[in-house]
Formats: sequence, C-alpha cells, structure tokens
Amino acid sequence: MQSASIPPLGMIDRRGGLWVLTDGKIGDDVQCLAIANALNSNFEKRVVSPRMPWALMSPWGPVDPREAPMAASGPLAGAPPAVVIASGRRAVPHALSLKRASAGRTRIVIMKDPRFGRGAADVLWAPAHDRLTGPNVISTLTSPHGLSEKIMAARQPSSANIGALPKPLLGFVLGGPSGGARYGDKQALELAAHLNSAGNDFASIAITPSRRTPEKFLKALEERVAHERLYIWKGEGSNPYIDILGNADVLIVAADSHNMMSEALASRAGIYAWRPQGLSRKLTWFVDQLEARGDVRPFEDKTEPFDRTPVDATPEIVEAIKARLSL
Repeated sequence: MQSASIPPLGMIDRRGGLWVLTDGKIGDDVQCLAIANALNSNFEKRVVSPRMPWALMSPWGPVDPREAPMAASGPLAGAPPAVVIASGRRAVPHALSLKRASAGRTRIVIMKDPRFGRGAADVLWAPAHDRLTGPNVISTLTSPHGLSEKIMAARQPSSANIGALPKPLLGFVLGGPSGGARYGDKQALELAAHLNSAGNDFASIAITPSRRTPEKFLKALEERVAHERLYIWKGEGSNPYIDILGNADVLIVAADSHNMMSEALASRAGIYAWRPQGLSRKLTWFVDQLEARGDVRPFEDKTEPFDRTPVDATPEIVEAIKARLSL
C-alpha cells in the first residue's frame, strides 16, 4: 500500500523528491548513494558544511543559520524533499531541521548511529556491531554499497589494469590507523613477513592503500615484500581498488574498515582478514562473525583460494526501507 502523503519514489521528480545529505565524507557517501540509487536514481546530493561553532555542536545542533532549510543559497534551499537519506554527525541536524520545516512530511532515513535524534528518524540503519534496537532500526552484519556490478564487470583481462597481471593474483586492501588500530613500524615488518610467505603461491601481488594508510607504512611494505610481480598503487592515476576486488583470486582485507570488508565480500575471491593490532572491540566482533559464517578466514602465513558466495546487504536494506516507508 502506498503512503497517502508520500508518492512512489519513481514518481517523484528531482526538484523535491529524494535527497542525499552528507558532509562529503566518502564513507558516508558510499552508503547513502548506494541506497538512493537503488530507490530512485533521480535524486539530488546535497553537501553540508557548517561553520564554527555549529560544526562542533553537531549532531546535537542547532543548524548553522546559513544552511537552514530554504536559506536562499544553502544546501537545503528549495522545498523540503519527500525523503532524505542522511549520514554523518554534521548532517544529522540538517536532516532533523528538514523534518521540522516540512511539518513532519519529510521522511528521514539515517545511515549509521547518529547518537542523537535516533527516534526522529523514520528509518535508522546501523551495522549489527552497534547493537542498536528499536521499531525504526534496520540492522545488518555488513554495510550497503553500490559496487557489486562494478566488481563483476572488472573481471576482464586488460593491458591497462590489474586484469593484465599474471594469475593467480593475491590482492591486498589496506586501511589505516582508526579506533585504536595501529600501523607502526613493527606492524609493517610483521605484515611484510606474512606477505612474503603467502606470496609464494601467487604469480603476482597487488596492493592498494586507503586514504588513511600512512605513507611510511606503505613504503616499508614496498621495501620488504620480495615478489617478482609486486604492484603497489601510489596515488598516480585512478585507484585500482575495484579492479583488485574483481580480479584477485584471493583478497586480504584490513579489518579496520567495516566498509572495505563489506565491499570485498561482494567479490568472488577467497577473503582473508588481516587484523591490525589494537583493532576495536566492535570490529573484532564483526570479523569474528564473518569467520564463524565461513565468509572470511584469518590471514596468517598461507592463503589459498576457497569457494564462497558473494555477500551484499544492499538489496535487503533497500527492501526494508521501502517496507518501513510504504514506498
């Protein structure tokens, strides 16, 4: 049954139908854009950038007056949308203000625990390791993303990308210091030793860092991983992240990123989790669950391909949002 106040998303034009609201952080964008594209690709992305002191007061608010709803040149200019998908502490006050400005007609979907205004969200998605419950909460073990089709499409040999490397290919997706996870000299030495052992069973190794990977850590791997066909992306040209996910026979993924692990699970590669020292309790629990289900294996000195079914929680989350909002 369709809601009387909210028309089907397929019938909402882009001038006021569906908005994505973040402060531009890639981790927030990835999740929100994946959900918005699945609901209706005809959406608008709005980026908030509150000034001080309003930025420091987020997510509790209030909204920077320059960015208040319907401010002529602000990110919320125009009539409030039917649905807004928001993520990130700086975007939460803006989403709540849209609901107030529309007299409750704007539906709010918040991605990840906002820590404030949980009850104001019509739908709140949070990863299972956050242990949130409530009538408006959707929870899944892995996070949403829009990469499944791109990963599958990347499995095509090409002299211009990772697909041209000799097979079998060992891929490694690095993260960086976060929530206690350490990327120091000792960790680099230990990781290089493990990669040297694991790499013996592969014709090539491809490593891509994240924005959080310390340059010193990456350089240490380059100097100490001894393999005839070692490729490390150093920031020149396009990031081969998706090519690595699509073409690797085995993937090693740093467990300090919930998003990266979730995205890797959409591939068909055998996946091994590298747990940096100091990994947070929540992410430790997350990887424990994946290992218990057989979706990933712990990374030690040896890795080998293994069969697994790709995992992507995005369709499940989208269907749950549609049901909660009667779309």
